[in-house]
Amino acid sequence: MSVSTAAVGQSVCTPLPVLGRDVTVPLVTGGEVTYAALDYAASAPALQRVWDDVAAYAPYYGSVHRGAGYLSQLSTDLFENARRTVAEFLDCREDDQVVFTRSTTDSLNLLARALPADCQVFVFETEHHASLLPWQDARVTYLDAPRTPGQAVRTLERALAAREPYGPALVCVTGASNVTGEIWPVRELAAAAHAHGARIVLDAAQLAPHHPVSVRDLDVDWIAFSGHKLYAPFGSGVLAGRADWLREAEPYLAGGGASRIVTRREDGGVDVEWHETAARHEAGSPNVIGAYSIASACKALTEAGWDDLVARETRLIARVRAGLAEVPEVRVLSLFGDDAPRVGVISFVVEGWNSSHFAAALSAEYGIGVRDGLFCAHPLVRTLLGSDPQTQGECGAPEAAPGEKSLNAIRVSFGAGTPDEHIDRFVTAVKELTTQGAKWTYRTVEGRCVPAV
Repeated sequence: MSVSTAAVGQSVCTPLPVLGRDVTVPLVTGGEVTYAALDYAASAPALQRVWDDVAAYAPYYGSVHRGAGYLSQLSTDLFENARRTVAEFLDCREDDQVVFTRSTTDSLNLLARALPADCQVFVFETEHHASLLPWQDARVTYLDAPRTPGQAVRTLERALAAREPYGPALVCVTGASNVTGEIWPVRELAAAAHAHGARIVLDAAQLAPHHPVSVRDLDVDWIAFSGHKLYAPFGSGVLAGRADWLREAEPYLAGGGASRIVTRREDGGVDVEWHETAARHEAGSPNVIGAYSIASACKALTEAGWDDLVARETRLIARVRAGLAEVPEVRVLSLFGDDAPRVGVISFVVEGWNSSHFAAALSAEYGIGVRDGLFCAHPLVRTLLGSDPQTQGECGAPEAAPGEKSLNAIRVSFGAGTPDEHIDRFVTAVKELTTQGAKWTYRTVEGRCVPAV
């Protein structure tokens, strides 16, 4: 059986078909409107192509690697072909491994478990918590937020040159910020890492859905990303890159699939010989549908054409930024400045507004879904807001009533499935809210700002 799909070639002016594009939601002011999903940085809607591929495979579902039956063999082929598709999508080296995980967070925690003894990790404070926090068992050097790409490279070079004792080291860096959308100088950071005997892992959760990512061209040692940000369903991710640290580490999970041979000893114990392939860290029955959906999304984006996708998104970014620039009360958050290359992720604050209140009004009165809070990047957002980096806060909006000062921001994010109309509606809504105010009354319930009823 072959799971066939239609070609996905699209015009530069045409968004890719995604699930939920026709969903309508109620407004507190009355009536309904087509939902404008502008929270792609959290989870992008699944491509219709991906959903169709999964639906076509579903009747042929079978357990992989262990079954002699036709469906098991088919599923095994599908699973391993998905691995090859992802390797091609990332332009991996011939001896790289592609490990299927649950998410970017899971991937980076896996790598953290595989670090050699006495490995030192270098990570900027600007990282998402998924790449900021997994290194707790290592010696970690946290680097201050740079204000230019060049400063980022110089900061890393100084830190690497000063490290003592000289031993294994790993640099972890984002490809594109989940707060500002700014693209980081990954190739230059990789060169700096390698010049000082360190390796580098790229958190591509925000970069891979928006730009082509090449292991070879960027010269990174590993790449991690999530399916749910790459237009695939929840619950799947990838860690791809060099095999040696992964092969030498104890399995991330112990169990069937990771084990090659298990024997009883004369003393009653058990000896285990673990796989040296990606299976070493994929114990248990794998998420075949998750892996296949990622591979389907990789194919869909490649076939749509990166030049067209990037050109269209660049146009949408310019439209949003131009619209926000016309609102004096809006301050867009940025590390590298207006000229920095970026993906479709923009965070901002509005003078006189609690960010949670503003986001609630966008949803309830305009049917626009954005995100407010600290975006699981607390140190970075606090640095950009000029607040005390020690101030506590939750991943979402902290307790603050409408109109009160809050330590959070608003984030609008979009991508290959975003219609132009959603961008225009968002810009119009921001202008109306700042000039006319909210049409409804809101209150804070369990830390969230919601319409009063």
